[in-house]
Amino acid sequence: MTTEPASRTPRLPGVVHERARDTATEGGGFEGGCLTVIAVLIEIALAAFVALSLGMRGWAGSTSRSGSTPGDTGPPPMDWVPVLWLGGFTLGVSLAAVFFLRSGHPFAGAFQLLIGAALMAATVAAGLDEHERAHPAPLPACPTQAGVPCAPRDPDSRPPNDQGATGHQCRSGGDSDECADSGR
Repeated sequence: MTTEPASRTPRLPGVVHERARDTATEGGGFEGGCLTVIAVLIEIALAAFVALSLGMRGWAGSTSRSGSTPGDTGPPPMDWVPVLWLGGFTLGVSLAAVFFLRSGHPFAGAFQLLIGAALMAATVAAGLDEHERAHPAPLPACPTQAGVPCAPRDPDSRPPNDQGATGHQCRSGGDSDECADSGR
């Protein structure tokens, strides 16, 4: 075996070196553009399918609280289906990008990487939206602003001017539990 003068990589006699490879096998600009257009058209069809299936799922009520008891009024559980669908679509686009880059089509691969990055952002946004829907912010304590519901009052807490169990208020302004021994 002989070695190339610029590298220490051995090569077999009669094997054409990578630098001497025919440029017809490399991806040209026109070929890369055509591959990009074809891949984008296929991805548009797949994205329409994903959007239609997720939209029909929401329209049909499949996102309802399955498995919950009728009296359960808590927030719905986290719905992982949109996150998984978008994540799978993102993975497919990213694998196409790697394929294009490895096969010598840098324009098509770079464009697929940009689409994959946008899909990754959409997947993270869908996950955060589902997390926010499943874990809503706690309700504020009463009194609140108009139109905002109150959290139910804790039965152990009483306002400071409560008359207490005996029906009269202490002279200090507290409830009757503070001055139960005073009689008043």
